[in-house]
Amino acid sequence: MLDTAARLLRLLSLLQAHQQWSGAALAERLEVSTRTVRADVERLRTLGYDIDATSGAGGGYRLRAGATVPPLLLHDSEAIAVAIALRTAATSGVAGIGDDALRAAAKLEQLLPARLRHRLSTLTAVAETVPNQRDPVPPETLVAVAAACRHTDQLRFDYEDRHRGTSSRRVEPHRLVHVSGRWYLVAYDLDRDEWRSFRVDRLNPRIPAGPRFTPREPPGPNLHAFVTQGRMIALWNYRARVVIDAPADIVTARIPTGAWVVEPVDDHTSLLDAGAHSAELLAVYLGALGLDFHIDPDQAPELSAAATALAARYTTAQATPTDPPDPNPPGN
Repeated sequence: MLDTAARLLRLLSLLQAHQQWSGAALAERLEVSTRTVRADVERLRTLGYDIDATSGAGGGYRLRAGATVPPLLLHDSEAIAVAIALRTAATSGVAGIGDDALRAAAKLEQLLPARLRHRLSTLTAVAETVPNQRDPVPPETLVAVAAACRHTDQLRFDYEDRHRGTSSRRVEPHRLVHVSGRWYLVAYDLDRDEWRSFRVDRLNPRIPAGPRFTPREPPGPNLHAFVTQGRMIALWNYRARVVIDAPADIVTARIPTGAWVVEPVDDHTSLLDAGAHSAELLAVYLGALGLDFHIDPDQAPELSAAATALAARYTTAQATPTDPPDPNPPGN
C-alpha cells in the first residue's frame, strides 16, 4: 500500500486524467477504502485543488478548473511534451504568442528535475524552429471564430481574397484547421450555398455573432484534406477530368494528399479530377504518374493539345541527332 504522500500524488494524477471518478473506482485503483478516499480528497482541497463531490448513482469526484492554477502533476514524458510544445509555439500562426510561450517554457524548465532538464537542454541545444512570419492571426480573432464554432452561432465577417478584393460573408462555422502554418475556418457559406474554407488571418469577424443554427453534415471525414484541396484549387488556372487505367487506391497513392480527387469507376479504372497552373503543366504531372490515362478531346481540348505536343517533344528527344558538319574537314 502506498504511503499518504504517494497516495495523494496518485489520486491527483487520476483526477487529472479523467473528468469524473466514482469513490469506489478510486478506492479500487488506490487499494484503500472509500472512507480513505474521502479523507484524501479533503487533503487535496486544503492544498488548493478545487474538487467537486456529488452523491447518487451517477455521482463521484471531479477536479474543477478554478480561478487560480494549482500545482500540476506531470509525468516525465508529459513534462517534456509540454516544454517542447511551448518552445515551438512561435510556429503556431497566432500573433504575439511566441514571447509568452518562451517565458512559460523557461518557468517550467526551472521546475524540472535535473534528469529531465538535461534531456530537454540536449534537444533545444541542437534544434531550431522557424518562427511563422506568414500573416499571423490575432488571438482575439481566433477566439471569436472558435466561440462561434463551439456555440453553433452564425458568423458574419469581412473577407479579403488573394487578389485583395473584399466581400461580406455569412456562414455557419464548423471547425478551425491548422495547415502549413496557417489557420483556416471550414464553414458553410450561406450566400453561396456550399462548404468553403477561409483563411482566418484574412477575415474580420463582426461581433456579436448571429443566430444559432443546426449543424450540417461536414464536407468530409478529413477536413485537413478538404482545406488542402481548397488551397490548391485557388492556385489552379486549369482543371480537367481524365480516366486512369488503375484502381483508385493506386492512383491516390501517387498524387499529393488532398490535391486532386480520385473516384473509382470499377476495379481497374479511376476518374481523376486534376488541376495545375496550365494545361501544359498538367500534362507533365499526369505523365509523371507512371500510369496510362485517357483524355477526352471534347471535354478537355487544351489538355489534349498539350499532351499531343508533349508526346511529340519527347519523341523528338529520343531521335538520333544529325551530326553537324565538321568545320575542319581533312585536307584543308
